[in-house]
Amino acid sequence: MPKYESTILVIEDEPNDQVFIVKAFRDIGLTGPIPVVSDGLEAIAYMMGEGKFADRTQYPYPTFILTDLKMPGADGFAVLEHLKANPDWAVIPTVVLTASADPDDIRIAYQLGASSYHIKPQGLGALRTHLKTLHDYWMTCEIPAVDSSGKKYRTQSLGKLGERFPQPRQTEQTRVEE
Repeated sequence: MPKYESTILVIEDEPNDQVFIVKAFRDIGLTGPIPVVSDGLEAIAYMMGEGKFADRTQYPYPTFILTDLKMPGADGFAVLEHLKANPDWAVIPTVVLTASADPDDIRIAYQLGASSYHIKPQGLGALRTHLKTLHDYWMTCEIPAVDSSGKKYRTQSLGKLGERFPQPRQTEQTRVEE
């Protein structure tokens, strides 16, 4: 099992659902940060570390994202599009948790890179069970190592993929710039 503390970014516009989701995660034993934002624009600002989200000690980079779809302003689709457009962010497990069972919503969410799509269960007990299953699964997955801003760490590129996809050599100048 990976050895990291997860930071779960919750993107949800409904205040009651925000409370229930955080409570369910706490009830199953999560102690890491669970920042909550109310719409897609806030989520994108959070990911980019902009505005009030610039302090990564207070707003740590997420290792897992849980998003609703139907929100005013920028919705969950906008979040998925933004993540997919950034290769470093596209690898973050991003789970859609929504009330929508619309087949088009499901198809589009997956096309935009959703890791999985779930209908919100009714009641705190069912939500707790559902989120525990999701969290337990994702915590068994390996994730790419990133720094606090979400930039991937350079690796040694060992093995077959390292031969196939070599990373550019890091010069002293690029080390200073980072």
